[in-house]
Amino acid sequence: MTEPAADELARIVREHAGRLAAVLVRLTGDFATAEDLVQDAVVSALERWPVEGMPDRPDAWLFTVARNRGLDLLRRESNHRAKLAQLQWPLRTEPDDRLRLVVTCCHPALPRAAQIALTLRVVCGLTTAQIARALLVPEATVAQRITRAKRKIAEAGIPYRIPTGDDLTERLEQVRTVIYLVLNEGYLATADRSHSQRLVGDAVWLAAFLRELVPDDPETVGLLVLARLHQARADARFTIDGRIVLLADQDRSQWDRAAIEEATALLARAARRRRPGPFQLQAAIVACHAEAPDWDSTDWEQIVLLYDMLFRLAPSPLIRLHRAIALSHTRGSAAALAEIELLAGDLDGHHLFHAARAELLRSLGGTEAARAADERALGLTANPAEQALLQGRIDWAGETNPIG
Repeated sequence: MTEPAADELARIVREHAGRLAAVLVRLTGDFATAEDLVQDAVVSALERWPVEGMPDRPDAWLFTVARNRGLDLLRRESNHRAKLAQLQWPLRTEPDDRLRLVVTCCHPALPRAAQIALTLRVVCGLTTAQIARALLVPEATVAQRITRAKRKIAEAGIPYRIPTGDDLTERLEQVRTVIYLVLNEGYLATADRSHSQRLVGDAVWLAAFLRELVPDDPETVGLLVLARLHQARADARFTIDGRIVLLADQDRSQWDRAAIEEATALLARAARRRRPGPFQLQAAIVACHAEAPDWDSTDWEQIVLLYDMLFRLAPSPLIRLHRAIALSHTRGSAAALAEIELLAGDLDGHHLFHAARAELLRSLGGTEAARAADERALGLTANPAEQALLQGRIDWAGETNPIG
């Protein structure tokens, strides 16, 4: 038995919850029951492990608690009991269990916002607070969406399966969106930790399996390439103690060049279909960075052009923000700052807006204004790596410009 820190304990519990939920839904055929069993096991772990210590096999412990609880609750329902009795350790999942659960959560009978919230909660094990930060909505709103979605699945008898043909096509966009949000949470977490290689790996796996179902869909390929490119550069993104290493400072020899070449070749084949979409364009932007041998070789003109195309297909303030950052490398900080200032009304509550604005102000000599912007950004992020980076900039500004 070991004594885990509270945040590490919560991370381990979430890591196994989605896998267990997928199996229980498949075997019981009851979404609400499976989710309740997983939550019972999670609550029990969070209550007992800090006192008793974390078991050597946390996945087996959670499995046993969920199974026993299920047998207790369903002992009068012979069909469910028989299915639960089939569960044996070690836990065996079918290859498509998690994707089947994702597709179930993305049923068209559910509002799109509820689909996304429910999938991130049940499949990926994200907390309600994490989902709220990822979606930029209040935590109470997310909780309501999840509750209503589970009730709708139970009342409508939504089947736990992967549809085919037009039924699958109808859900593709929502499924891709959910996988993309999983990738984002893994790439740079909204809280608790700097990043999660497991979630990035989950996103790669889900996107790859989805591509097997729809091999001719270029946007699904674009999503897969995007996830693989992020995964290929993961080893250089953080120091051993979890601090962010900015792209300009990363040791590119740590990047997986073979994986990058394979991913970019896959993207090129998808592009030949001449059906561009947001995920393909985002993948192309990341490919521009991944293919550059060093920071100075980055093709910023191409990146700005790709952001222009992306904005036309999927306009959003965040895309304009990232375009403005790229623009600073082609037209200078003043031009980029002018673009960013136009986004204040839309992005005042987003830490990236203030952090980017601080960098541009600093490059133009506005040290005090930059420090104020960094302080505002610091108050808006819960990611420990981002907090450390911003605090370092604030401290540096205080040392170089002491008051009095």
